[in-house]
Amino acid sequence: MKLNHTPNRPNPLYIGALPPFNPEKACGPGEPTDQLRPPADHGEESYTGHQQLADCVALIVGGDSGIGRAISLAYAREGASIAFTYHQNQHDAEVTSKLLQQEHGVRSQVYQLDQSNANDCKNLLQQVVNDYGRLDILVNNAATQTTYQSIDSIEIEDFESTFHVNAFGTFYLCKYALEHIKEGGCIINTASIQSFDASAYLLPYAATKAAIASMTKSFASFAIQRGIRVNAVAPGPVWTPLIPNTMPKDKVKHFGSNTLLGRPAQPAELAPVYVFLASAQASYVTGEIYPATGGRQQM
Repeated sequence: MKLNHTPNRPNPLYIGALPPFNPEKACGPGEPTDQLRPPADHGEESYTGHQQLADCVALIVGGDSGIGRAISLAYAREGASIAFTYHQNQHDAEVTSKLLQQEHGVRSQVYQLDQSNANDCKNLLQQVVNDYGRLDILVNNAATQTTYQSIDSIEIEDFESTFHVNAFGTFYLCKYALEHIKEGGCIINTASIQSFDASAYLLPYAATKAAIASMTKSFASFAIQRGIRVNAVAPGPVWTPLIPNTMPKDKVKHFGSNTLLGRPAQPAELAPVYVFLASAQASYVTGEIYPATGGRQQM
């Protein structure tokens, strides 16, 4: 039975889909985001902007799907010009581009990026500055993960490649972005609850997210000397195609049930945290790791 709620403030227990999920129908490997069942909310209809990022230029790395798509839409509705990247999923990139094109007066452009390559990261940042004239906000959101049943199943190559994409890529982009972002700008990285409460079956991914949390604090110390803030968001379980594509079926079925809300977040629920950290309202916030975990409990 649903409880009564404050007007215009829905009960958070029932905002998103509740487990159990059907892993057979959720989303197949390589399928685009619009095939996810139940569908995810990226803010297409639910997010209302208030021009908090007016006249800013924002680059969202991995902005084509999941949390990245929600950030791209939210930033656009807050008045920012949007540059976003994708790696391989061109369909998702096209869908996000079309959604952004529907935002009146918002300029947007999509770029393909292999963030494990330092030169590609450096060239991308220069290209964005050439195309837009400047860069104010960098959001590092792209990552890869694989689940493993035992330590013996983790190949050395898998561990190295996960670090090259997630940790090295974040380092490259932060380092080179500081050559372009002017004072008053910011960088926001995506860490994870796995940074601090690692699951064994996500060992390589969790290790990279711990590295990102640590790098965020180190970069914040360097960047503030230039008047640039650096923070990270540490999401808990979020319903995106990455989940059914990379996790065991039993984990998919009960995904998000180990939170106080009893469900995973929708991507649109994470976007306001990224908006706040990019806005002038967060002028006294740097070197922080903002959790958004739904009160996840250890199991």
